[in-house]
Amino acid sequence: MKGIVLAGGTGTRLHPLTHALSKQLLPVYDKPMIYYPISVLMLAGIRDILVITTPHDSDQFVRLLGDGSRWGVSLSYAEQPSPDGLAQAFLIGADFLAGDTAALVLGDNIFFRHNLRGLLESAVKDVTAEGGCTLFGYRVSDPQAYGVAVLDARGELIDIEEKPAQPRSNMAVTGLYFYGGDVVDHARELTPSRRGELEITDLNRRYLQRGDARLVDLGRGTAWLDTGTQDTLLQAAQFVQTLQHRQGVTIACLEEVAMRQGWIAPDDVVAVADAMGASRYGAYLRQVAGEYADERGSIG
Repeated sequence: MKGIVLAGGTGTRLHPLTHALSKQLLPVYDKPMIYYPISVLMLAGIRDILVITTPHDSDQFVRLLGDGSRWGVSLSYAEQPSPDGLAQAFLIGADFLAGDTAALVLGDNIFFRHNLRGLLESAVKDVTAEGGCTLFGYRVSDPQAYGVAVLDARGELIDIEEKPAQPRSNMAVTGLYFYGGDVVDHARELTPSRRGELEITDLNRRYLQRGDARLVDLGRGTAWLDTGTQDTLLQAAQFVQTLQHRQGVTIACLEEVAMRQGWIAPDDVVAVADAMGASRYGAYLRQVAGEYADERGSIG
């Protein structure tokens, strides 16, 4: 499976913060926002990732992330000239995907839960074996603001409504989607909505109409945060700060994820830490690299 991070858009709801800097490069407490969705793909075992940005911001993403080799992944880049819908990501990334199964994550979404890695790996296996699409649902208090999943009495997905005035459930469809190898073909058959965009809900409905759409309920023990406004950006930063300080862990630490996936070695993590000087992030890298090496008896 290959992954796409959609980090385009103009971030108008965050003006003036985003006049000079892409929303997905803004800090969420101690790291750039883009680290969080990349970490989700890495936890799913995905190592080949396309980052889609605006033309104006692309060089800044390349400067920050490079080719991904320091995390044991391959990062490539593409541009979305105008925000013409989430499903446009598959048209932009068609050559990159080349018929492989695909994961799409929105660049301003943050996910945290116990054993997120296991849940994601299971979903990857399902899509790889069965095709179709797997969506991830999360119960919210304001479903009118989201695409809403409608479930039957058995908990099976039967409909998806886009920002309904009278929602039939409070299960929002989050900004993480897994698709079979035919996703580009389906995206090419979409027509723009009334607002002129290729809607991700329309793409998901195509799978649903074929009986090929599944919904995974992320459950009450999950945090799903959308950082599209000043308030939600602050809330996300406060959540990350509180959890990291209380538990002594760092969320979306790409070096740690890569190390625990076996893609880089502890001494690689230490090298990154040494380049960061006296930063708290660098100190954390030294700590987890040492602990991980001790668990396995040696560094290297």
